Amino acid sequence: MSKPNSIVHKIYHDDSLSFTEEDIEFIERRYKKVSFKKGDIVLSVDEKVDYQYFVSNGCLRTFLISKSGKEHTIQFAIKGWWISDYIGYFSETNSVLNIECIEDATLYKVSRNCVSEIYNQVPVTERFIRKKLERAFVYFQKRILANLSQTATERYLNFNHDYPNIEQHIKNYHIASYLGITNESLSRIRKEIAKKSS
Repeated sequence: MSKPNSIVHKIYHDDSLSFTEEDIEFIERRYKKVSFKKGDIVLSVDEKVDYQYFVSNGCLRTFLISKSGKEHTIQFAIKGWWISDYIGYFSETNSVLNIECIEDATLYKVSRNCVSEIYNQVPVTERFIRKKLERAFVYFQKRILANLSQTATERYLNFNHDYPNIEQHIKNYHIASYLGITNESLSRIRKEIAKKSS
């Protein structure tokens, strides 16, 4: 394996994958490093969605704002995760979500066309991404079921399981908007859990 410190090995982090130096150079040319500050909007609703983003460091979220003005957080992304408006990305339509940097972030963006080129030139990457998409699909279905059948406390506990240590990166209202509850309800849930643990 060549160039062990290449971003390619961080993006396609699977010990079973092996890349030639030519593979790595081909892939690297198709990813563009971009940096954002806390509070920056990477993507806004109704913009064209050409890219998905690999998070090298930082923390981001996708969210939408309802007609009543309420924010709904759909996804968080921390180091090693991917983020985009996947509805717009895969359907080649404008975005329905916003992407916001919760912390300063360094990302590697890749276009839809470049992804296809990478798949054709380095086929093992397609299998790797397909597995990640399958896991993501399972996760989102589980989240839908949880929202339909679980209590707010159960959803909060699942959140902590799915996003360990992320609370140090985000504000309470981000968590509340992800869980679909108010800040007051989140505080009450935490107090109840702390009381049971003591």
